[in-house]
Amino acid sequence: MPEGAPAITDSPLPARGCLLGFDFGLARIGVATGELETGLANVLATVAGEANAARFAAISRLIEEWRPVALVVGLPRPLDGEGDHALAPRCRRFANQLRGRFGLPVLFTDERLSSLEAERDMREAGARRWQARKEKLDAAAARLILQHFLDAHRHAIS
Repeated sequence: MPEGAPAITDSPLPARGCLLGFDFGLARIGVATGELETGLANVLATVAGEANAARFAAISRLIEEWRPVALVVGLPRPLDGEGDHALAPRCRRFANQLRGRFGLPVLFTDERLSSLEAERDMREAGARRWQARKEKLDAAAARLILQHFLDAHRHAIS
């Protein structure tokens, strides 16, 4: 578990409720939704653009619509698991902004290779054009990040 992130067993999660998962990127943020009761995550949206105001306005609309009990942010880690990935400080800042703006618990999960796995899944599912895949890749990665979190959470409480 990344330094500064609550352990899954210490997370303030109820038995039921919606989660939103985020794959943070400088150009786009992938968003997924998942349910604690079913343990399943689904692709939701990709928030594009670099302006913080527009990004957080779009995220605010998603939070109003889905009413999550917590948010999960993928934290990039180097493949060897040692040290910090270059984007990790930006992800932590994004998580702190989510917590401050929306007052929801924000949890981290390891997102190593989620984009590569999402791209492979999309290719296998028949997404042929790179542009079509690119537009959906971040949301697909967010789904994988949130699904990994839900799987680990279910394992930790059982």
